[in-house]
Amino acid sequence: MAPASAALSYPLDRVIPQARRIPAASGRRRRVDVCWGRFQKAGTTTAVKTSETITSPANPRIRQAARLRTVAGRRETGLTLVDGIRELGRAAAAGVEVEAVFVAGDETGDAARTAARNGCLEACRSRGAAIVALAPRAFEKVAFGNRDEGVVGVVRFQPRGLADVAFPVGRPLLVAEAVEKPGNLGAILRTADAAGLAGVIACDSGTDVANPAVIRASLGTVFSVPLAVATAGEVIAWCREHQRRIVAATPEGTHSWHEVPLAGATVIVVGSEAHGLSPAWHDAAAAKTITIETVSLPMRGIADSLNVSATAAVLAYEAVRQEGTR
Repeated sequence: MAPASAALSYPLDRVIPQARRIPAASGRRRRVDVCWGRFQKAGTTTAVKTSETITSPANPRIRQAARLRTVAGRRETGLTLVDGIRELGRAAAAGVEVEAVFVAGDETGDAARTAARNGCLEACRSRGAAIVALAPRAFEKVAFGNRDEGVVGVVRFQPRGLADVAFPVGRPLLVAEAVEKPGNLGAILRTADAAGLAGVIACDSGTDVANPAVIRASLGTVFSVPLAVATAGEVIAWCREHQRRIVAATPEGTHSWHEVPLAGATVIVVGSEAHGLSPAWHDAAAAKTITIETVSLPMRGIADSLNVSATAAVLAYEAVRQEGTR
Protein backbone atom coordinates (compact mmCIF):
# COMPACT_ATOMS: atom_id res chain seq x y z
CA MET A 1 0.00 0.00 0.00
CA ALA A 2 1.29 3.44 -0.87
CA PRO A 3 2.20 5.71 2.06
CA ALA A 4 -0.54 8.10 3.09
CA SER A 5 1.68 11.03 2.19
CA ALA A 6 2.40 9.78 -1.32
CA ALA A 7 0.91 11.63 -4.26
CA LEU A 8 -1.49 9.25 -5.93
CA SER A 9 -2.25 11.30 -9.04
CA TYR A 10 -3.13 9.23 -12.08
CA PRO A 11 -0.42 9.75 -14.73
CA LEU A 12 -3.11 10.16 -17.37
CA ASP A 13 -4.37 13.39 -15.85
CA ARG A 14 -1.23 15.05 -17.14
CA VAL A 15 -2.27 14.53 -20.75
CA ILE A 16 -2.48 17.94 -22.41
CA PRO A 17 -6.12 18.85 -23.14
CA GLN A 18 -7.00 18.83 -26.81
CA ALA A 19 -9.68 20.67 -28.74
CA ARG A 20 -11.83 19.30 -31.52
CA ARG A 21 -15.19 19.91 -33.11
CA ILE A 22 -18.14 17.54 -32.63
CA PRO A 23 -21.45 17.81 -34.49
CA ALA A 24 -24.26 18.90 -32.20
CA ALA A 25 -27.79 17.54 -32.41
CA SER A 26 -28.89 20.82 -34.00
CA GLY A 27 -26.47 20.43 -36.88
CA ARG A 28 -24.21 23.18 -35.57
CA ARG A 29 -20.60 22.45 -34.66
CA ARG A 30 -19.18 23.17 -31.27
CA ARG A 31 -15.81 23.18 -29.57
CA VAL A 32 -15.25 20.63 -26.82
CA ASP A 33 -12.22 20.65 -24.55
CA VAL A 34 -11.23 17.13 -23.56
CA CYS A 35 -9.00 16.15 -20.64
CA TRP A 36 -8.65 12.91 -18.69
CA GLY A 37 -11.00 12.60 -15.74
CA ARG A 38 -13.21 15.57 -16.55
CA PHE A 39 -15.52 16.43 -19.46
CA GLN A 40 -15.79 20.11 -20.27
CA LYS A 41 -18.08 21.62 -22.89
CA ALA A 42 -18.19 25.12 -24.28
CA GLY A 43 -21.35 27.12 -24.77
CA THR A 44 -24.84 25.86 -24.02
CA THR A 45 -25.14 23.01 -26.52
CA THR A 46 -26.27 19.59 -25.36
CA ALA A 47 -23.76 17.25 -23.72
CA VAL A 48 -22.28 14.42 -25.74
CA LYS A 49 -22.31 10.86 -24.43
CA THR A 50 -18.55 10.45 -24.53
CA SER A 51 -15.74 12.91 -24.09
CA GLU A 52 -13.63 11.29 -26.82
CA THR A 53 -12.98 8.09 -28.78
CA ILE A 54 -9.76 6.08 -28.69
CA THR A 55 -9.11 3.58 -31.45
CA SER A 56 -5.54 2.32 -30.88
CA PRO A 57 -4.59 -0.19 -28.17
CA ALA A 58 -1.14 1.46 -28.20
CA ASN A 59 -2.60 4.77 -26.99
CA PRO A 60 -0.67 5.89 -23.85
CA ARG A 61 -3.92 6.22 -21.90
CA ILE A 62 -4.87 2.64 -22.73
CA ARG A 63 -1.44 1.30 -21.80
CA GLN A 64 -1.44 3.09 -18.47
CA ALA A 65 -4.98 2.00 -17.69
CA ALA A 66 -4.09 -1.62 -18.50
CA ARG A 67 -1.21 -1.35 -16.04
CA LEU A 68 -3.77 -0.96 -13.25
CA ARG A 69 -4.22 -4.72 -13.47
CA THR A 70 -0.79 -5.02 -11.84
CA VAL A 71 -0.09 -4.53 -8.13
CA ALA A 72 2.63 -1.98 -8.93
CA GLY A 73 0.31 0.06 -11.13
CA ARG A 74 -2.37 0.18 -8.44
CA ARG A 75 -0.01 1.10 -5.62
CA GLU A 76 1.70 3.84 -7.60
CA THR A 77 -1.56 5.56 -8.51
CA GLY A 78 -4.08 4.61 -5.83
CA LEU A 79 -6.41 3.55 -8.64
CA THR A 80 -7.83 0.28 -9.93
CA LEU A 81 -10.14 -1.05 -12.62
CA VAL A 82 -13.75 -2.13 -12.17
CA ASP A 83 -15.24 -4.50 -14.75
CA GLY A 84 -18.97 -4.55 -15.30
CA ILE A 85 -22.09 -2.43 -14.97
CA ARG A 86 -23.25 -3.79 -11.62
CA GLU A 87 -19.83 -3.53 -9.99
CA LEU A 88 -19.18 0.00 -11.25
CA GLY A 89 -22.65 1.10 -10.21
CA ARG A 90 -22.03 -0.20 -6.69
CA ALA A 91 -18.72 1.65 -6.55
CA ALA A 92 -20.45 4.90 -7.47
CA ALA A 93 -23.31 4.25 -5.03
CA ALA A 94 -20.77 3.69 -2.24
CA GLY A 95 -19.22 7.09 -2.91
CA VAL A 96 -16.04 5.77 -4.51
CA GLU A 97 -14.39 8.35 -6.77
CA VAL A 98 -14.77 7.31 -10.41
CA GLU A 99 -12.07 8.92 -12.54
CA ALA A 100 -13.15 7.62 -15.94
CA VAL A 101 -15.24 4.98 -17.67
CA PHE A 102 -14.24 3.16 -20.83
CA VAL A 103 -17.18 2.12 -22.99
CA ALA A 104 -17.01 -0.26 -25.95
CA GLY A 105 -19.39 -1.36 -28.66
CA ASP A 106 -22.85 -0.24 -29.64
CA GLU A 107 -25.98 -0.60 -27.55
CA THR A 108 -27.17 -4.20 -27.39
CA GLY A 109 -30.67 -5.42 -28.12
CA ASP A 110 -31.16 -6.12 -24.41
CA ALA A 111 -33.28 -3.17 -23.30
CA ALA A 112 -32.83 -3.88 -19.58
CA ARG A 113 -29.05 -4.06 -19.81
CA THR A 114 -28.88 -0.99 -22.02
CA ALA A 115 -30.94 0.93 -19.47
CA ALA A 116 -28.69 -0.33 -16.65
CA ARG A 117 -25.57 0.69 -18.56
CA ASN A 118 -26.93 4.14 -19.37
CA GLY A 119 -27.94 4.65 -15.75
CA CYS A 120 -24.49 3.62 -14.56
CA LEU A 121 -22.75 5.93 -17.03
CA GLU A 122 -24.97 8.84 -16.09
CA ALA A 123 -24.28 8.26 -12.38
CA CYS A 124 -20.54 8.28 -13.07
CA ARG A 125 -20.73 11.30 -15.37
CA SER A 126 -22.70 13.25 -12.77
CA ARG A 127 -19.81 12.68 -10.36
CA GLY A 128 -17.31 14.15 -12.82
CA ALA A 129 -16.02 11.02 -14.55
CA ALA A 130 -14.93 11.15 -18.18
CA ILE A 131 -16.81 8.72 -20.42
CA VAL A 132 -14.37 7.49 -23.07
CA ALA A 133 -15.44 5.40 -26.07
CA LEU A 134 -13.03 2.68 -27.18
CA ALA A 135 -12.75 0.77 -30.43
CA PRO A 136 -12.87 -3.04 -29.97
CA ARG A 137 -9.10 -3.64 -30.00
CA ALA A 138 -8.46 -0.81 -27.56
CA PHE A 139 -11.18 -2.10 -25.23
CA GLU A 140 -9.68 -5.60 -25.27
CA LYS A 141 -6.49 -4.08 -23.87
CA VAL A 142 -8.18 -2.82 -20.69
CA ALA A 143 -10.98 -5.38 -20.28
CA PHE A 144 -10.73 -8.66 -18.40
CA GLY A 145 -11.06 -11.86 -20.42
CA ASN A 146 -14.22 -12.20 -22.45
CA ARG A 147 -16.22 -9.59 -20.58
CA ASP A 148 -19.10 -8.52 -22.81
CA GLU A 149 -20.76 -5.72 -20.82
CA GLY A 150 -18.58 -3.14 -22.50
CA VAL A 151 -17.88 -1.06 -19.39
CA VAL A 152 -14.61 -0.72 -17.46
CA GLY A 153 -14.22 1.98 -14.81
CA VAL A 154 -11.10 3.61 -13.38
CA VAL A 155 -11.73 4.28 -9.68
CA ARG A 156 -9.73 5.58 -6.73
CA PHE A 157 -9.72 2.73 -4.23
CA GLN A 158 -7.07 1.52 -1.81
CA PRO A 159 -7.17 -0.72 1.28
CA ARG A 160 -7.48 0.85 4.72
CA GLY A 161 -5.89 -0.10 8.02
CA LEU A 162 -7.74 -1.21 11.14
CA ALA A 163 -7.60 2.24 12.70
CA ASP A 164 -9.40 3.73 9.71
CA VAL A 165 -12.41 1.39 9.65
CA ALA A 166 -15.38 1.65 12.03
CA PHE A 167 -16.84 -1.84 12.29
CA PRO A 168 -20.40 -2.09 13.66
CA VAL A 169 -20.38 -3.30 17.26
CA GLY A 170 -22.16 -6.42 18.44
CA ARG A 171 -21.89 -8.21 15.09
CA PRO A 172 -19.64 -11.10 14.00
CA LEU A 173 -16.57 -10.17 11.98
CA LEU A 174 -14.68 -12.34 9.50
CA VAL A 175 -10.88 -12.46 9.49
CA ALA A 176 -9.37 -14.08 6.40
CA GLU A 177 -5.70 -14.84 6.92
CA ALA A 178 -3.24 -15.49 4.08
CA VAL A 179 -5.92 -15.84 1.41
CA GLU A 180 -4.06 -15.95 -1.90
CA LYS A 181 -6.76 -16.35 -4.53
CA PRO A 182 -8.74 -13.22 -5.48
CA GLY A 183 -11.84 -15.30 -6.12
CA ASN A 184 -11.82 -16.63 -2.56
CA LEU A 185 -11.41 -13.17 -1.02
CA GLY A 186 -14.18 -11.82 -3.23
CA ALA A 187 -16.48 -14.70 -2.22
CA ILE A 188 -15.77 -14.02 1.47
CA LEU A 189 -16.81 -10.40 0.98
CA ARG A 190 -20.03 -11.54 -0.69
CA THR A 191 -20.71 -13.82 2.27
CA ALA A 192 -20.14 -11.00 4.75
CA ASP A 193 -22.50 -8.80 2.78
CA ALA A 194 -25.22 -11.47 2.46
CA ALA A 195 -25.05 -12.54 6.11
CA GLY A 196 -25.02 -8.95 7.38
CA LEU A 197 -21.71 -9.34 9.22
CA ALA A 198 -19.76 -6.43 10.68
CA GLY A 199 -17.12 -6.67 7.98
CA VAL A 200 -13.94 -8.39 6.86
CA ILE A 201 -10.29 -8.07 7.81
CA ALA A 202 -7.82 -9.32 5.20
CA CYS A 203 -4.99 -10.49 7.44
CA ASP A 204 -1.50 -11.00 5.99
CA SER A 205 -3.25 -11.50 2.69
CA GLY A 206 -1.40 -12.62 -0.40
CA THR A 207 -4.07 -10.87 -2.46
CA ASP A 208 -4.38 -7.12 -2.98
CA VAL A 209 -7.95 -6.21 -1.99
CA ALA A 210 -7.97 -3.62 -4.81
CA ASN A 211 -7.29 -6.34 -7.38
CA PRO A 212 -9.92 -6.07 -10.15
CA ALA A 213 -10.47 -9.82 -9.80
CA VAL A 214 -11.41 -9.36 -6.12
CA ILE A 215 -13.81 -6.58 -7.07
CA ARG A 216 -15.41 -8.74 -9.73
CA ALA A 217 -15.65 -11.84 -7.51
CA SER A 218 -17.23 -9.75 -4.74
CA LEU A 219 -19.86 -8.42 -7.18
CA GLY A 220 -18.87 -4.93 -6.03
CA THR A 221 -19.59 -5.59 -2.33
CA VAL A 222 -15.91 -4.79 -1.66
CA PHE A 223 -16.99 -1.14 -1.83
CA SER A 224 -19.77 -1.40 0.76
CA VAL A 225 -18.65 -4.07 3.26
CA PRO A 226 -16.40 -2.57 5.98
CA LEU A 227 -12.95 -3.87 5.02
CA ALA A 228 -9.51 -3.46 6.54
CA VAL A 229 -6.07 -4.94 5.94
CA ALA A 230 -3.72 -5.77 8.79
CA THR A 231 -1.03 -8.12 10.05
CA ALA A 232 -1.87 -11.00 12.38
CA GLY A 233 -0.23 -9.12 15.24
CA GLU A 234 -2.37 -6.04 14.61
CA VAL A 235 -5.56 -8.09 14.49
CA ILE A 236 -4.68 -9.92 17.71
CA ALA A 237 -4.03 -6.60 19.48
CA TRP A 238 -7.28 -5.19 18.09
CA CYS A 239 -9.28 -8.20 19.31
CA ARG A 240 -7.81 -7.83 22.78
CA GLU A 241 -8.43 -4.07 22.89
CA HIS A 242 -12.04 -4.45 21.72
CA GLN A 243 -12.70 -7.56 23.84
CA ARG A 244 -13.70 -9.71 20.91
CA ARG A 245 -14.22 -13.44 21.25
CA ILE A 246 -12.10 -15.37 18.78
CA VAL A 247 -13.29 -18.54 17.07
CA ALA A 248 -10.90 -20.10 14.58
CA ALA A 249 -11.59 -22.82 12.03
CA THR A 250 -8.86 -25.46 12.03
CA PRO A 251 -8.72 -29.10 10.89
CA GLU A 252 -7.95 -30.12 14.49
CA GLY A 253 -10.62 -27.94 16.09
CA THR A 254 -11.72 -29.05 19.56
CA HIS A 255 -15.40 -28.32 18.88
CA SER A 256 -17.75 -29.00 16.01
CA TRP A 257 -18.57 -25.93 13.90
CA HIS A 258 -22.03 -25.48 15.48
CA GLU A 259 -21.12 -26.10 19.13
CA VAL A 260 -19.67 -22.70 20.05
CA PRO A 261 -21.35 -19.27 20.15
CA LEU A 262 -20.70 -17.36 16.94
CA ALA A 263 -23.28 -14.57 17.20
CA GLY A 264 -22.56 -11.18 18.73
CA ALA A 265 -19.10 -9.63 19.09
CA THR A 266 -17.22 -12.62 17.70
CA VAL A 267 -14.24 -12.68 15.38
CA ILE A 268 -14.39 -15.71 13.09
CA VAL A 269 -10.93 -16.54 11.75
CA VAL A 270 -10.30 -18.67 8.67
CA GLY A 271 -6.76 -19.41 7.54
CA SER A 272 -4.80 -20.65 4.58
CA GLU A 273 -6.06 -23.89 3.07
CA ALA A 274 -2.48 -25.14 2.80
CA HIS A 275 -1.06 -24.01 6.14
CA GLY A 276 -3.95 -23.12 8.45
CA LEU A 277 -3.50 -20.34 11.01
CA SER A 278 -0.10 -18.71 11.31
CA PRO A 279 1.98 -19.29 14.47
CA ALA A 280 1.18 -15.76 15.68
CA TRP A 281 -2.29 -16.90 16.79
CA HIS A 282 -1.05 -20.00 18.60
CA ASP A 283 1.77 -18.05 20.25
CA ALA A 284 -0.64 -15.36 21.47
CA ALA A 285 -3.00 -18.01 22.86
CA ALA A 286 -0.11 -19.81 24.59
CA ALA A 287 0.98 -16.52 26.16
CA LYS A 288 -2.64 -15.96 27.26
CA THR A 289 -2.71 -12.68 25.33
CA ILE A 290 -5.93 -13.94 23.77
CA THR A 291 -8.22 -16.93 24.10
CA ILE A 292 -9.06 -18.88 20.97
CA GLU A 293 -11.84 -21.43 20.61
CA THR A 294 -11.21 -23.76 17.67
CA VAL A 295 -13.86 -25.45 15.55
CA SER A 296 -13.71 -27.92 12.69
CA LEU A 297 -15.96 -28.99 9.86
CA PRO A 298 -16.28 -32.70 9.08
CA MET A 299 -14.30 -33.97 6.09
CA ARG A 300 -15.95 -37.23 4.99
CA GLY A 301 -14.43 -37.57 1.54
CA ILE A 302 -10.88 -37.93 0.30
CA ALA A 303 -10.08 -34.20 0.30
CA ASP A 304 -8.07 -33.01 3.30
CA SER A 305 -9.18 -29.38 3.23
CA LEU A 306 -12.26 -27.31 2.47
CA ASN A 307 -12.27 -24.17 0.35
CA VAL A 308 -11.66 -21.20 2.63
CA SER A 309 -14.61 -19.22 1.29
CA ALA A 310 -16.92 -22.22 1.81
CA THR A 311 -15.73 -22.54 5.41
CA ALA A 312 -16.34 -18.83 5.98
CA ALA A 313 -19.85 -19.15 4.55
CA VAL A 314 -20.75 -22.10 6.79
CA LEU A 315 -19.61 -20.30 9.93
CA ALA A 316 -21.17 -16.97 8.92
CA TYR A 317 -24.57 -18.55 8.41
CA GLU A 318 -24.26 -20.55 11.62
CA ALA A 319 -23.88 -17.16 13.33
CA VAL A 320 -27.04 -16.00 11.53
CA ARG A 321 -28.87 -19.16 12.64
CA GLN A 322 -27.80 -18.65 16.24
CA GLU A 323 -29.00 -15.06 16.19
CA GLY A 324 -32.42 -16.30 15.13
CA THR A 325 -32.65 -18.77 18.01
CA ARG A 326 -31.67 -16.43 20.81
